[in-house]
Amino acid sequence: MSDGADDPPGRTRCTWRATGSFRIDRAGRRAAAEAREVVAGLRGQGLRVALLTGDRRATGLAIASMVGIEAADVYAEVLPADKAATVAALQRTGPVAMVGDGVNDAPALVQADVGVAIGSGTDVAVDAADVTLLRSDLRGLLDALAIGRATVRTIRRNLFWASAYNLVLIPIAAGALYPLSSLPGWLRALDPALAAGAMALSSVTVVLSSLALRRVVADR
Repeated sequence: MSDGADDPPGRTRCTWRATGSFRIDRAGRRAAAEAREVVAGLRGQGLRVALLTGDRRATGLAIASMVGIEAADVYAEVLPADKAATVAALQRTGPVAMVGDGVNDAPALVQADVGVAIGSGTDVAVDAADVTLLRSDLRGLLDALAIGRATVRTIRRNLFWASAYNLVLIPIAAGALYPLSSLPGWLRALDPALAAGAMALSSVTVVLSSLALRRVVADR
């Protein structure tokens, strides 16, 4: 790695010493702390986190140790052309999300089941990704994951209630209860006005359920 003398602001700066160790400046320590928080959050959700880098293995292991990634999950000295192949190999064990911000990451972002680009990254990476974090803060990955899961839960809940509504009320509207003389007349022969109101209520229920996602976004 370079000594960082010409690095743009916000980039991690590492300086190698003759002993093979390196030091990281204040911005790098802040980035490492953010990455460590994200790794801990992902692993706390039962997700496996790996580091894919073109740097030497010693560098990859040192960075992985700083952010809490297991040594067995470090893929170092990976050429740009081989990153997509590495992601494809990992996909044999399950879905893979790839986070990257460079031109060399673009093929791997496309190959992954979900490609996530950092907003401050290259245009190529942003175009190749499925999701773009608008801020240069990896913690946005946890936010995106929480919002995505809440969205899926909302979709499933809406489908359940919409299906249950139709399964119950369509037979009633078709006269399934008409032979039951013990029931009120308005229920045995469903009044069109009541049917219209029930349909509107179903739509309102789905909309209100979807609007609950705003609480998830606000909490993030």
